Order: sequence, then C-alpha cells, then structure tokens
Amino acid sequence: MNAPFNPPRAAHREPFVAFVCDETTAEALRPIAIEQGWNPEKVNKGGLRNAVQTLSVSASPNVLFVDLSESGDPLNDINALAEVCEPGTVVIAAGQVNDVRLYRDLVASGIQDYLLKPLNPDMLRDAFVHAYTTLNAPKHADQKVERPHCAVAVIGTRGGVGASTVATSLSWLFSERSKRTTALLDLDVHFGTGALALDLEPGRGLTDAIENPSRIDGLFIERAMVKASDRLAVLSAEAPINSPVMTDGAAFYQLQEEIRGAFECTVIDLPRTMLVNYPHLITDVQVAVLVTELTLAAARDAIRILSWFKSNAPHTKVVVVANRVPAGQLEISRKDFEGSIERRIDYLIPLEPKTAVQAAKLGKPLAEAGKAVKSLAPLGEIADQLVALTDAGENAPDDKGKAATGKGGSLIAKLTGMKLTKKK
Repeated sequence: MNAPFNPPRAAHREPFVAFVCDETTAEALRPIAIEQGWNPEKVNKGGLRNAVQTLSVSASPNVLFVDLSESGDPLNDINALAEVCEPGTVVIAAGQVNDVRLYRDLVASGIQDYLLKPLNPDMLRDAFVHAYTTLNAPKHADQKVERPHCAVAVIGTRGGVGASTVATSLSWLFSERSKRTTALLDLDVHFGTGALALDLEPGRGLTDAIENPSRIDGLFIERAMVKASDRLAVLSAEAPINSPVMTDGAAFYQLQEEIRGAFECTVIDLPRTMLVNYPHLITDVQVAVLVTELTLAAARDAIRILSWFKSNAPHTKVVVVANRVPAGQLEISRKDFEGSIERRIDYLIPLEPKTAVQAAKLGKPLAEAGKAVKSLAPLGEIADQLVALTDAGENAPDDKGKAATGKGGSLIAKLTGMKLTKKK
C-alpha cells in the first residue's frame, strides 16, 4: 500500500483504479477521473471485496480508491487488502463511519486518506492531488548514500534503568537529527513501551510475526510498522500476559532482515533475557548500548553482560551509558563502578524528572521533549557517535575500555576491598 520507506515500482501499472459500492459514488468519481486524465471505466463496482479479489491476480495501480461502506470490519479488511496490494500504491478509502479512532487506525495501517461519504468534487480533487504529490515526491531511498545499515541494540542491565527511554530517544534522533529512515523494534512482546512512548497504538504486527513467521516479507513490514513520522516507524506489542511467547527466535531475526532492507537505521529495544534465549539476534548488530544505573546490582549485571558480549559477540561495539543519575549521594560512585566493570562509562545522563514527566504527558521521546535541556545533550552525542561508528564500519576505532571477565572474586570485594588487595 502507501509505502513511504520504499520507492514505488510504477512501471506497467494503471494510474488509477476504483472499487465502489454504489452508483452515486461511481458518478461522483468518474468526472474527477476524467479531469485527472484517467480512464473513467476503471471505476468498478464491488467495493473492497472486489478490490481484494481483483488485485490478487493483477498488478496494483498507482492510486487505488476503495469503498468501505459494506465492510463490517474496515480495519481487518484493509489489512486483507494489504496482503494483495503491492508496495508503492497510494490507497484512498471512503466510508460512512464518522469515527476519529477509525480514521487514525486506517491511516496507521498504511492508507493515504479516509473520506467520509457522501463525496463532493472538491474533496476528491484534494485527495487525488495529495496522492500524486506523494507518488511524485523525492523518496528517501532515492537519496541514499552508499553506507552501512545502522543497527543498534539497546539493553538495560536491570529493569527500570530507562533502556526503553534511551531506545525511543535514539530512534527519534536518528530520524530527525540524522535524517535517516528509522525502525524501532521493541522486542518486549508483553510489556513493550515503544509505541506507548510515541503516543501510538502498537497494533498486532509483532504478534502476527511471531505466530506466522512465514508471512514476514517487505509487504508485511510495510503493513505492520506503525508510523510515528515520515522517517520513524515502530513495531511493538502489548500481547496478553496469559499468552506465552512460543518461538525459537526465527521470527525476530527475520524481522531484522526485512527491516534492514526497508530502513536506514534499526534500533532494537532488547530485553536482557533475549541475550540468553536468542543470542543470534546480535549477529548483525554493530553497536550495543548498555544502559545502567550506578548500583551494586547493576554493576554485577553489567559485568556479566559485558563478559557475554566479549565471548559471544566480539564484533559488536559496546557503549556504556549511566542513565537517570541523581544529583545526590550514589549507591556506587562512578569511579568505583568503572573499576568494577573494568572499563569506563562512555556517557552519563542525569536524572531529569520534570522533563521525563513532560515527555510522558506529551507522548514524545525524552530527547524531543528535552531538546532544550542542556543536561540531556548526551543523548544527542550518543546518537551522533552511533551513526559515526556504523558509518565507519570496520575502520571504526576500537574501544579503549576492556570488557569485564567476571573473574577475580566477588563484586563486593572489588568495590570495597581494592586497597586491601594492593597491599598483598
């Protein structure tokens, strides 16, 4: 359907086809089609059902008009249309249901516009002009410079350290600051907040992918991704908590592969348990952002995760970010924390509760809500570094810090007994 992230393949396509439910709608469309230079005989009867049957055996047009008046479940029926409609087609729907939520859901599913019947000539002209403006606008894919795909995984050492907040902020910064088409893949299937943080409904795309991995392809990605802006889309879920995820991880990996072909950047909000259950998800990730707090438990888990990367994914560069650092007394000082994990903290982001509350109320990423807050500038610096690292590829400089090995006694001994060890 309407594919903002892929260039339309316009060759051998009809410029316009319509499927309507009644003669009144057909009579409204035909003169406007003639004005646009289109064949009025391409206005067909049968509505959405006829559209699905016809497009399953024929090429999709550049502009497709479908009448949803006889549809009992417009959103699911549009998803059925997406199964047979080629990427690059601009879809305009019309119907009799005046519901803002339905309009938002239909637009999120990939259609260009939803018009309320009865139709008038000015309404149709504006919709078709907008459709052809979309088709003829320069596509991001046409302007791509040859550069590696930017694949970043964001992992929290503990629950509640703000890894999802960092992931949504980096996604927004890649799309707005670096002007790159970006996909946010939130793999916390039951409790993901990627869509919620962007004030979006998550949809069923991620759960559909897990249940039917064979359906994952470019068209599925186009339909399943929920757009936050022209350059940012999210794939998230709020699966019922009484439904365990039954997968070997192949669906997650295949999603990454298809997203790689459709977007310039992928940000994976990766729960730490995924490293244990699905280690292959890190195979094509160039940079991992390890988000931590300055506590004893977080230090312990940072050591273990850094050791995991050293053993299982030595090709992945790890950037350590201390997040939500309070201004007062810390459980562990930065110096002691760095000593325990045997490497430096790359970035420190202070706790900004007022900005965080404002971001949540506005449904915006922290980086967007706090773009004027000086203390949150490290978020932009992290995004710039990640883009530079992935663009540099194999020529990127190695990290100076060493990953922890996990050997040499208990963590408490490392934190409290360092001077004693030196006296031996």
